[in-house]
Amino acid sequence: MNTQTILQTYINNIIQINTPYGSGSGFVIGKLIITNSHVVSGLKEVVISAKKIKRQKATVIYDDQVVDLAFIALPPLEIDNPLTLATEAVHDGDIAIAVGHPYGLNYSATEGIVSKADRLENEIEYLQIDAAINPGNSGGPVLNVNGEVIGVNTFILLNTQNLGFALPYYYVREALDTFNALNTTNIIRCFSCKNLIEEANIENDFCPRCGVKLDVAKQRRLGYRPSGTVALIEKILASMNVDVTIARVSQRSWKFDEGSARINIIFYENGIIMADAWLCNMPKDNIEAMYDYLLNKNGSFNYLHFSISENTIILSYLIIDSSLTFEEGKIGLQRLKKAANKYDDILIEKFGATRPKRDENEF
Repeated sequence: MNTQTILQTYINNIIQINTPYGSGSGFVIGKLIITNSHVVSGLKEVVISAKKIKRQKATVIYDDQVVDLAFIALPPLEIDNPLTLATEAVHDGDIAIAVGHPYGLNYSATEGIVSKADRLENEIEYLQIDAAINPGNSGGPVLNVNGEVIGVNTFILLNTQNLGFALPYYYVREALDTFNALNTTNIIRCFSCKNLIEEANIENDFCPRCGVKLDVAKQRRLGYRPSGTVALIEKILASMNVDVTIARVSQRSWKFDEGSARINIIFYENGIIMADAWLCNMPKDNIEAMYDYLLNKNGSFNYLHFSISENTIILSYLIIDSSLTFEEGKIGLQRLKKAANKYDDILIEKFGATRPKRDENEF
């Protein structure tokens, strides 16, 4: 199969994974999502989305920092063309197709070859591939021409061109067999003694077998805990019945939908908190009448204002972190939430503005 056919055939297996620390990729094998340990960032709860999976929370049930693997529990999902692990050895020169979500861009596939099938790094063998992979590809599958998983995109060397490394399929098979044999979940692999440890048996974040401190156990126990202005913003959002975990794009940005409108919030390093609702695209006609309408509304608004960026009409709420209080922030964001879902319809119906296209799973 060629690269386009492979992507079309197996696209429903490819998962996007988000944490407050970044985004990565994963893929479905059986009833599990396979990804890198560094993609889940030591957290027990992550956010996943896919063609057939609406953006939702999911639980990391296996975390192995030794070979950089993690397993996530898969929500109920029927896949027409499930992925399988390769059964035959990979050789130098074999075709390698890397699939994932580089830089958060959904469903990208690049083709190259296996430059070296057994590159040894820190006592672990990797597939060295020249298929272009970038941040966000981590955790995604490397496929052969038959659509079988031959590896997991794991890392690249900085300041090099098309020099990537993937964990071979046999490490994945070994981890799956060992994990499934335990018939339990919430497993951590100790990076020191290499034993699999049930999270319930860990006391004070120390490995019960060798006594080493397990930072991943602490991270899983505590979860992500924002502080300062970020914590205040998330407290305000939670009070507005916004699922903060789902809305969180990064440690300083959030997105959520209100009716047909999508609201973006960014807390900039200079202290500005900008909440924007990208309502609709400019109409071809009635532009002067629409400008008058927007200017009149800006004159009567409190907290909010309309603006236009290129072809997009935006409704915004802006505040400085030093001025943000729970009460002020909630008033402003609630007004934006309510108005965004109102004015996009008005602009479309009254002036012929058009609704922007967007990927419902892409945040």
